[in-house]
Amino acid sequence: MKRARQAFYSVALVLICIPSGAAANGADVTRVSRASPFASCSTPVVDAPIYVNAEVEPDVATNPKDPQNVIGVWQQDRWGDGGAHGIMAGYSFDGGRTWGRTPLPFSVCAPGGLNYERASDPAVSIGPDGTAYAVGLSFDQTTSRSAVAAIVSRDGGTTWSRLRVIATDNDAGLDKEWITADPVHPGTAYAVWDNLHVDASGHFTAPAFFSKTTDYGQTWSTPIAIAAKGPDEQTLGNQILVDARTGRLYDTYAFYFCICPSIPKIAYVMSNDGGRTWSRQHVISNFTALTVEQPGSIVPVRSGGFPVAAISRTGRLYVTWEDSRFSGFNEIAVSTSKDGIHWTKPHRANRATGRPAFVPDVAVTTSGKVGITYYDVRRDNIGNTPFTTDYWATTTRDGVHFRGDRHLAGPFDLLAAPFAFGLFVGDYEGLAPLGKGFVALFSMTNCRFDGACVDTNSTDIYSTRFGANLGGRTASRTPASVARIPLRRAPAQPARSTR
Repeated sequence: MKRARQAFYSVALVLICIPSGAAANGADVTRVSRASPFASCSTPVVDAPIYVNAEVEPDVATNPKDPQNVIGVWQQDRWGDGGAHGIMAGYSFDGGRTWGRTPLPFSVCAPGGLNYERASDPAVSIGPDGTAYAVGLSFDQTTSRSAVAAIVSRDGGTTWSRLRVIATDNDAGLDKEWITADPVHPGTAYAVWDNLHVDASGHFTAPAFFSKTTDYGQTWSTPIAIAAKGPDEQTLGNQILVDARTGRLYDTYAFYFCICPSIPKIAYVMSNDGGRTWSRQHVISNFTALTVEQPGSIVPVRSGGFPVAAISRTGRLYVTWEDSRFSGFNEIAVSTSKDGIHWTKPHRANRATGRPAFVPDVAVTTSGKVGITYYDVRRDNIGNTPFTTDYWATTTRDGVHFRGDRHLAGPFDLLAAPFAFGLFVGDYEGLAPLGKGFVALFSMTNCRFDGACVDTNSTDIYSTRFGANLGGRTASRTPASVARIPLRRAPAQPARSTR
């Protein structure tokens, strides 16, 4: 996270509590991460803890050319004040059952890495020919340098090459980049990020920037600003979606206009010419996320700052985010559009349990089935020290009606997670289609709800599959004794970061 904007919107997290094998009352899970290759890396310390061997904030993609090939990326060795020692990639050729791992050169800690102290915000996407593109944020904590960089794999994530710096900044401005491979055109991928600059009077500009490659990551276009180009405007969580039928590009994000009072929005811009020009901003919904806290305490969870989105082969869009509109505390909201113009009102995707749900992700299979994953704390006992958390999933065909309440992993103690402006397992987790179902990549702590820890490091990355008989069980009803606990509203913040 940038030192110039360490105030955070609210806080996110969640994950698991088992080494490898069957999660309690849930699906089979596999531990993906292993001992850190960066543990002995020496970089400047700026009065913040380093959680060596703590892995958080994964993303995942599946290979359209080889559906059993799955690639994931995550932060390795999380710092308390932003970023990590570096970025790791994992690769699987059996649908996520077993994994290999390799470091990505986005920081000085990695072999042949860029000369930056830390890395953050990893993302991965795979094109129709099997070419994988990964992106990371590289930055210093002792200076104001930052960069967005990309790298390519042509062998299923086993090896990576063509490391390219897409953008640099000397004022700590770059943040929250994302990568999307074009689903139709091999060799084409799109990168997007935001760039914050504050002037002497305290006003800032923070537009979203866009760049693309059409030659398999060999070169990238000159970045252009595409959204939130006015004063005191900011996007967060930009994500490019591609309509495979028409070629239209969408950039979805959270929009903050930081002249109080104002309500954040879930919004998007779109391009019909490959990203050369972009539309005006369109608003999907107001965005009323609150701060998630441990019920009965004031321990915050870092979550809720921006939406995640997916698009089907027929061009139907799905956007999901944390929102308090349903019950006065954060739950999972979903809105969908058939044409990219008209959107449904937000519907609640999670089961109503009287407790918060947070950090959603969404993916769509080739048949149009939509999967949504999230954490919730329905089984936490108020007053007990452990912060009992589980990982869940649901499915839908229309974004309005949701089937099941599938328990994927847990329970685990969220209090064992790294504290990075709140308990932190990631501002996002990973979800991708896998055949007729889905593969999820997520972080969870290694301490169970009863306080027993199965490992000495705080978190690991895990994978599981669900849907189409790939695993998971329908959850039992939430005990009636679980009380509904309203949470406090987060104070308005002038600018937000996801480092």
